[in-house]
Amino acid sequence: MDAQRALLDELMGAARNLTEEERKGYKEVTWDDKEVCGFYMVRFCPHDLFVNTRSDLGACPRIHDPKLKESFEKSPRHDAYVPKFEAELAQFCEKLVMDLDRRVRRGRERLAQEVEPAPPPPLTAEKSEQLSVVEEKIKNLLEQVESLGEAGKVDEAEALMRKVETLNAEKTALSQPQNDKVLMLGQEKKMALCEICGSFLVANDAAERTQSHVTGKQHVGYGMVRDFITEYKAAKEKANDEEKLAREKEAEERRKQREKEHERRRRSDSSDRDRHRDKDHNRERDRYRDRDSERERSREHDVRGYRDGGRGVDYRLRNGRNGGRDRYRDRSRSRSPVKHSYRRSS
Repeated sequence: MDAQRALLDELMGAARNLTEEERKGYKEVTWDDKEVCGFYMVRFCPHDLFVNTRSDLGACPRIHDPKLKESFEKSPRHDAYVPKFEAELAQFCEKLVMDLDRRVRRGRERLAQEVEPAPPPPLTAEKSEQLSVVEEKIKNLLEQVESLGEAGKVDEAEALMRKVETLNAEKTALSQPQNDKVLMLGQEKKMALCEICGSFLVANDAAERTQSHVTGKQHVGYGMVRDFITEYKAAKEKANDEEKLAREKEAEERRKQREKEHERRRRSDSSDRDRHRDKDHNRERDRYRDRDSERERSREHDVRGYRDGGRGVDYRLRNGRNGGRDRYRDRSRSRSPVKHSYRRSS
């Protein structure tokens, strides 16, 4: 019925039996809804592993739908959701394994605390007396065997030795306890514990029974759970190592980039200093060149004056004195108005 229902859901949809009124409020379930089992989507659901076994977890409370799983595998968001679902599954499986390991430890303690066989009970007085008589007979016969052997009577000595062996068997029978419980403990089979699923097994059992256990649901289910945890931890550790290497590589690239930038800046500063140094040197050279040119012109001017016989210099000096005298006369006239008016009045 479940297979037929799933086939109809795939062909006609899960809402095939709803009325028109019910269809109005119906929302189609998608793979990313909370009602859908993410464990089933990404790997396996532990609720499906132990059905009808001692470790049965019951039915999964969330939806298991192959059509939704197929939709999830084709979704562009598949790779983004896989780590999330796997982390949740790993957490659930680790809790299962922790509970199982506690059960395994308790099983080991039970096996270690098995009661050792009790010591045989003491012999009764009657059996002790019979045992003493038998031991005395054996002693006497052994002395006779030794005497006959020294006398060379080999046949008689061998006949007595056969009687000694019979008495030794009787002695052993008298010494062994006849307690039925002790005999049963001696014949009891030794138990062993499966480290994978925590089941008790008979040690050195038949190969058929051992194979039946190994292929059973409980053993296979816990094997899948343990393998997934090991695989998940290894993948996570590998991812962490790769991320660490990527961070270290990125840090190394940034360090090299900083060194390159520092070297470029150092070269730029050195080039600027060299350029300023050349500019200062050129400016100083131009200043010295101008100064030399000025000195050269002054020297040439003095040479021309010397060739003119000093006339140029005397002319400037005379012109300077006459000019000063004329300027003084003009100032004197402008400052004596009274004198001029007196002359006009007279």
